[in-house]
Amino acid sequence: MERLSRYVLGHRRTVRLVLVLLFLASGGAIALLLPNMTEANQYPGLPAYEANQQVLETYGTGGYERPFVPVVTLPPGTDVDDPGVRDALGDAFAAAGTAAGARVVSWADTGDPAFVGDDGRTTFGLVFGGPVERGGLPGSALGEGGQLTDVIVAAMTPELPPGATLHVTGLDPLATGTDAGGLDVPVKLALTVLAALVVLAWAFRSWLALVPLLTAFTAIPISYIGLLLVSPLVTVHETTVIMLPLLGIGIAIDYALLVVARWREERARGALGDEAVHAAMRTAGHAVAFSSGAVAIGLLTMVVLPIPLLRSLGIGGTIVTATSALVAVTMLPLVLSWVGRRTHGASVRPSRLDRDGSRQWTRWVEGVVHRRWPAAIAATTLLVLLGGVAVNLNLDVPASDDLASAGPGRDGLDALTGAGVPTGTLTSFDVYVPAGTDPDALADDLRALPGVHGVAAPDDDAWRRDGSAVITVLPVEESGTPGGRATLDAVVDAVPDGVLVGGNATQQIGYVDVTYATFLWMLGLVALISYVLLARAFRSLLLPLKAIVMNLLSFAAVLGAMVLVWQWGWGTQELLGIQADGAIGTFVPVTLFAFLFGLTMDYEVFILSRVREEYDRTSDTRLAVVRGVARTGRLVTYAALILFFSFASMASGGELDVAIFASGIALGILLDATVVRSVLVPATVVMMGRWNWWLPVWAARVLRVEPSPLAPRGPVPPPAVPEPRRVEAGTGAPGAQR
Repeated sequence: MERLSRYVLGHRRTVRLVLVLLFLASGGAIALLLPNMTEANQYPGLPAYEANQQVLETYGTGGYERPFVPVVTLPPGTDVDDPGVRDALGDAFAAAGTAAGARVVSWADTGDPAFVGDDGRTTFGLVFGGPVERGGLPGSALGEGGQLTDVIVAAMTPELPPGATLHVTGLDPLATGTDAGGLDVPVKLALTVLAALVVLAWAFRSWLALVPLLTAFTAIPISYIGLLLVSPLVTVHETTVIMLPLLGIGIAIDYALLVVARWREERARGALGDEAVHAAMRTAGHAVAFSSGAVAIGLLTMVVLPIPLLRSLGIGGTIVTATSALVAVTMLPLVLSWVGRRTHGASVRPSRLDRDGSRQWTRWVEGVVHRRWPAAIAATTLLVLLGGVAVNLNLDVPASDDLASAGPGRDGLDALTGAGVPTGTLTSFDVYVPAGTDPDALADDLRALPGVHGVAAPDDDAWRRDGSAVITVLPVEESGTPGGRATLDAVVDAVPDGVLVGGNATQQIGYVDVTYATFLWMLGLVALISYVLLARAFRSLLLPLKAIVMNLLSFAAVLGAMVLVWQWGWGTQELLGIQADGAIGTFVPVTLFAFLFGLTMDYEVFILSRVREEYDRTSDTRLAVVRGVARTGRLVTYAALILFFSFASMASGGELDVAIFASGIALGILLDATVVRSVLVPATVVMMGRWNWWLPVWAARVLRVEPSPLAPRGPVPPPAVPEPRRVEAGTGAPGAQR
């Protein structure tokens, strides 16, 4: 890194010109990228996805979309078979279909008793609307967008028999309390920048707080050039384009914060001018390089997932991380050199904090080191307890019992179940029958399956077209329950070749099976590459292993916290005004792992790189931990706060699944920066003692780094530490010793 900084400062004009040209070109890249990004959530090769796409292409409704269920209760003494009632009900449901542009099936047009309750006066229909243009993530949350309730009520009410009551239920109407609302993306970005500026102003207490922001504002636009370059090879989803700046602000500022803080520290130790820049790049620049590698590895491994959207997120995150690191190690030397040569005001003079580190952090880490066993046990217990909760993680479609306990949707469901109709009808799903297969015979076969309440197979144009047909299966149990899953499996096994089973739950179940079967490969790949990278960075065989174990433990704890907040609803309604729906978005855990593993490893590199540096200087593990954490603890805290605000702004609204994901990242960052990096890391490093730094010759040869043999027991005299050189500002030449 020092060699790079010397090259950059030796070719100032060239580097400056390249950065300016890239920044200008980024505008064109964004203009070319935006029209070509996609809003669709695609799952090529997934049978249920292909079924849903075929249903939508042929009939324009249904498929992945969940049905709305209008429930009509006739007045006492009236029966669905009474003269004129069936015709009135038929007109009402037809009006709903026309008004909503939907495909509708009910007792009125089928005469199927499965659509009538035990009391003979409660009946319902299924309204399958067109696709909702969410532009969101897989496993789109319930209760968001495209609500048909008001349209259905307004269309059906005038046509119903006198005295009849109407309620519209379904998973979406039941989940209207889960809508997270939301701030616009520009507002989120503005809030993120404002929060970052406040944190940086507190960190530097000078106009140097603007330098990390300058790094972010340069890196983020340039990263779109990389996204454009890969767009011919990878489907770029609009979610990636939106999330890239929110992630980039946090990452780019983190890297700049580390370099600028180290530059000030080197100035405090006596290095001035360009030598202070080179010294900062030799240490902090090295940490940035390895940090960005760790983050990029976690994100890039998402390419092994067979879902285009997740691949897009992983590649986009990798590009913005790499760009942020490149800008930090090329632009920052230019900026800091300019500041060092031209500014001598008190606002940028080294402070006691730059010279000696944080007294508060010194006292904190000394306390942790002194009580390392109780501290490590307490932190580990907390993480293990939260991780234990994670075994209750539910990735299935939410069940009606977990949704709103009051409201029109619940009233409709109560009317339905009160008449003996099973709740599984809320998760009715389509089956696409190609030409050459008899849909009526297939419907009869499916009705005979256990767990099937009914099968709708109308023969009008809305259900049969171009020789094909679509039939709808009404299960007894909801698809989000074990019994409902068994019914889905039975239907899939029963249909002949060429017949495609679709539906919302079927697609989500298939998505979970495919994604999380690949997740183990992803986890192993991340762990292996990270281990090699960290072993080179720390020159140790055991420290990387400990870091990976801690990251996995931290990830499990975050999943447990997500179960408490978003699945069990602890404080969700009271604090956020959002009704938890009893499930976590299907994409959330795997994406959460990819992002958190890299981001939290970022802090591991920041801290342990400095601890390793201090150990090489003193040969004293305990002293190295105290000095290293005292120097980096506040920086990690500031960096974590900035990333926290970045993802918290993303979680402030919009699609619920995105809010859940972003809140998980924000929570994971805080948990890692406090419990793990502030307590568990210093405690366990001191507990491991000399074994932290063990790198035998054979391993060093493989890793192509300098070996680090196991130190002897007992105190080791520290090596002589040369006094820092003092150089004249702007000269780069050695000056008089202090």
